[in-house]
Amino acid sequence: MRIVNPATGQTLEEIGEDTRDSVAEKVARARRGQRAWAQTPFPIRADHLRRFRDTIAERREALALTLTSEVGKPLAQSRNELGALGARIDFFLDHTGPEIEDEIVAAAVAGGTEERIRHEPLGVVANVSAWNYPFFVGANVFVPALLTGNSVLYKPSEYATLTGLGIEQALYDSGVPHDAFVSVIGGGSVGAALIEQRVDGVFFTGSHATGARIAQALAHRMIRLQLELGGKDPAYVCDDVDPKQAAAATADGAFYNTGQSCCAVERVYVHESIWDPFVREFTAVVKAFVLGDPTDPDTYIGPLARRELALATLEDQIADALRRGAKLLTGGRKADRPGFFFEPTVLVDVTHDMLVMRDESFGPVIGLMKVPSDVAARELMADTEYGLTAAVYSASRTRAEAILSELDVGTAYWNCCDRVSPRLPWSGRGHSGIGCTLSSYGIEAFTKPKAYHLRAG
Repeated sequence: MRIVNPATGQTLEEIGEDTRDSVAEKVARARRGQRAWAQTPFPIRADHLRRFRDTIAERREALALTLTSEVGKPLAQSRNELGALGARIDFFLDHTGPEIEDEIVAAAVAGGTEERIRHEPLGVVANVSAWNYPFFVGANVFVPALLTGNSVLYKPSEYATLTGLGIEQALYDSGVPHDAFVSVIGGGSVGAALIEQRVDGVFFTGSHATGARIAQALAHRMIRLQLELGGKDPAYVCDDVDPKQAAAATADGAFYNTGQSCCAVERVYVHESIWDPFVREFTAVVKAFVLGDPTDPDTYIGPLARRELALATLEDQIADALRRGAKLLTGGRKADRPGFFFEPTVLVDVTHDMLVMRDESFGPVIGLMKVPSDVAARELMADTEYGLTAAVYSASRTRAEAILSELDVGTAYWNCCDRVSPRLPWSGRGHSGIGCTLSSYGIEAFTKPKAYHLRAG
């Protein structure tokens, strides 16, 4: 398998892929190791993950450079992801122990029966991870999975393979056994071979199309399935906010990580009374974004990690929009430079019959749409098969919450967007997936309850 730098198109490294046979061998290895890992006392498991947190911090710069070189994420943003990872791991370290303690729900009284709930690990879980936030997205799965006593078969995205191997090495150097965490390397065919194996749970992050295929393949297996899929996340800017501030916030929410985030803002609805100043300010912000070498500290827009596939998707969406009457304010084409860069793009006069307002873009492209009222905005925000996040910018919390309460999404934002907290569940509705990570719910996802009825003889 060829690892390519998307900023240059040059090969970084050639690396061998797993085969169907080697995948089966790795699954068997994880199966053998899981029992011993589950029997390891929780404080020892937690100590290994605490050392992993510290190891990542020590290797932050090297890991950030690796991530930037193979994914194209601007280096400052790679550093940000790694810098914030420690707090996310700390959440799991602080909360997993209490979550998996036995619960006595009824004490034995006068010779009666004690009723107890025990939280057991699922067993062997497959973690098919994503490339856009490999540390965040991966750790949301493998950290609580390991802490709760599961072994993990970790398949990093083929676009973030070197980063995934760096994660694996950091875990091993922190004391996690080699048969408790096992990397599986390769593209889609290797991922398919993995989920065909006898595992006890599949945790996938990626596109709706792939997630749907996984769900169909596993429907008869009766195992834990969690799908963290895409989004077509809307934001609505009300008429009672400063258009300049709202434009800066939503532009960052749309274009951070070059728009390659499932929770990136992909549709913006603007009240007609502030439409002109908002569009003017939004376009100015986007035009000021620096596109270039992701290792340059000034760069905000890096290359597209999925390379030709992503370029084709964006070009198709823009061509379709222009053909249907949209107006291009800036961008709209592949950048004239080596690598897989696309100019940050703003479209107006868009409608919901255009691909750019219906299908996930996952790149630096945004459509802005004028609306006459909150009711119109809410109806348009709800007009999607996705249900990941939605944001409302308003001076009134009551007004914002009234709109957000009517939307079938997993996460609602008032005067913010593109934000994730370990204390809150991360979940999707509709085409955005099933199950959730983070919060206490994201810990429970890796356990199965066993009911005990205990009566003295």
